[in-house]
Amino acid sequence: MADWGDRPQPPERGGERETIEGFLDLQRASIVWKARGLTDELAAKRLLRSITTVSGVIRHLADVERSWFREDMDGQSDVPARWTDDDPDGEWRVTADDSLAEIIADYEAACAESREVASRYQLDDVCLGNDQRFTLRWIELHMIEETARHLGHIDVLREQLDGRTGE
Repeated sequence: MADWGDRPQPPERGGERETIEGFLDLQRASIVWKARGLTDELAAKRLLRSITTVSGVIRHLADVERSWFREDMDGQSDVPARWTDDDPDGEWRVTADDSLAEIIADYEAACAESREVASRYQLDDVCLGNDQRFTLRWIELHMIEETARHLGHIDVLREQLDGRTGE
């Protein structure tokens, strides 16, 4: 049996919105669950040729949450981001001096901001930014994919860092 910790479980017989948001919240919580217990140094350690680290993945996901929900869905123009045209990988750049606890807290804050934005819209509502190309449903489904993909990266990194595995 899997160790689910205190992660929320999606409803087995929920409606569409509850199911989508349940799976998204499970992926979000799994990111945090997989990262907890690492030191700042291990979370920032590069094991690959790329600059991918546990801390970098989480900072990236915080920026992506804010971009899709606040900027694209809600049309906000003052959304902070760590990437720039000059440094498109800015959020990935971390060192052992960056606090994993602070990075996780920022990610959790970004997820809370996303939930608040989503609560004001229906699944079929079209986003106010991004040329009104996407619906809330599309954004939430995309965020399940994005978060789950990066959760897989953290799975591999965590196993390489300290041998911890788990569903």
